[in-house]
Amino acid sequence: MHGARAPVLQGSAADSSGPCAQALALIGQLYWIERAASDRQLEAPARQRLRQEQALPILEKLQAYLQEQRAAALPKSPLGAAIGYALRNWVALTRYTEDGRLKIDNNGAEQALRPIVLGRKNWLFAGSEAAAHRTAILCSLVQTCKHLQINPFVYLRDIIQRVSTHPARLVLELTPREWKRPRKDSGAKAAV
Repeated sequence: MHGARAPVLQGSAADSSGPCAQALALIGQLYWIERAASDRQLEAPARQRLRQEQALPILEKLQAYLQEQRAAALPKSPLGAAIGYALRNWVALTRYTEDGRLKIDNNGAEQALRPIVLGRKNWLFAGSEAAAHRTAILCSLVQTCKHLQINPFVYLRDIIQRVSTHPARLVLELTPREWKRPRKDSGAKAAV
């Protein structure tokens, strides 16, 4: 939903009472529903029911409003581009209502990729294709640890010490998600 909201925000700078403001108000209601679900700490099935009951009617209003406004907006204007983007990607933008585990936007993924994007030119000098592959694996492990609220240093130190003696058939036990299970109460978690 963030992808649909950003172009509308750019278009709204010039007009705080027109079509952009109305679209942003509807999008704001969707985020309010998500905030309420988070405040209530709803599990995935309850979050999905809430979205089905409250967000779907708002999304239907938003879609109808965008289709109505498409006829009046110039296709290459900021508003026309935002409307075109939202309607072309409507299925993807509304997918979160079908599964309570999904987020309303992809901000988390974008933030996880930010260090990679910022260091993009540095990655050109990994030394070899194999070294770049190993770097990608390490970055994926670190970001997965951060997502699971595991201190990456604690995880990697433990895994590096154990990997040579760990049975190959049990290698999945070394993934961050499986590694975390027996340690939930051991203090391996850290604010990342």
